[in-house]
Amino acid sequence: MIRLDNVSFYYEKQPVLNHVSLFVKKGQKLGVLGESGCGKSTLLKLMAGLCRPSSGTVTVDGESEPARICQKVSVVMQTPMLLPMTIRENITMGHEYTEEWIRHVCEEANLTKWIDTLPKGIDTYLGDRSDELSGGQAQRVAIARAMCKDAGILLLDEPTSALDPENAAAVLEALERYAKNRTLVHVTHRPEHLKAYDIVMNMDEL
Repeated sequence: MIRLDNVSFYYEKQPVLNHVSLFVKKGQKLGVLGESGCGKSTLLKLMAGLCRPSSGTVTVDGESEPARICQKVSVVMQTPMLLPMTIRENITMGHEYTEEWIRHVCEEANLTKWIDTLPKGIDTYLGDRSDELSGGQAQRVAIARAMCKDAGILLLDEPTSALDPENAAAVLEALERYAKNRTLVHVTHRPEHLKAYDIVMNMDEL
């Protein structure tokens, strides 16, 4: 499902990843540990098709072109990006989904209670409000977006870093339920989040 063959990545001629190879089977859970700056997020971006390796090959569900890889995965990055659109549009990103499904992913991402307090609910425009959102609210919108896409591969980059412990536990539980029968890659510096994973890779040891 996900294969890296001798992958290296350089940023401004500085090596970030050196000759990394790995294989994640369909349905497996891969945890990636390491301190800041070790290349964890870069590894995830390569798997998400958000950048191209300097050398080597990244293959995700049979695709190796970044634009095609993007179509195969759902991603939750550490710093969520919200667009000047409504909450609904930030979640659906222009795709058609049923109201039942949208409501379901909002509940799973622990968004419903907050959305119900807004004057226009899920159709509240974020263009003038995005700066007012807490990091946790913005991250939960990004998580709902990833769930809504319903891809077979879920990639997580420190998805609960902006959440308080109670919300973090609820969101991690929701993501684990969502990832059942899907391929999951979870980048974190917290090994306790990876206890039931099939593979745990420590980037500091590469």
